[in-house]
Amino acid sequence: MQITATDFKARCLAILDQVQARRETVTITKRGKVVARVVPAGHEDQKPWIALRGSVVKYQRPLAPALDDSDIEALKK
Repeated sequence: MQITATDFKARCLAILDQVQARRETVTITKRGKVVARVVPAGHEDQKPWIALRGSVVKYQRPLAPALDDSDIEALKK
């Protein structure tokens, strides 16, 4: 959700309740530029590597050389 600073000021407590209940982030803008984000409590306690879970590519041959012999020969020239 995105909201202007003026609207946030007018509805601050209701927005904080909404962030807690819906577990969603609210982005606050001022003159069209992002100035702050309100995130649910506990969000900052999450370990950074948990957010990366499932995003790592699985390699079929992890110990294979990065370059072929033909690549090495091309680099020598």
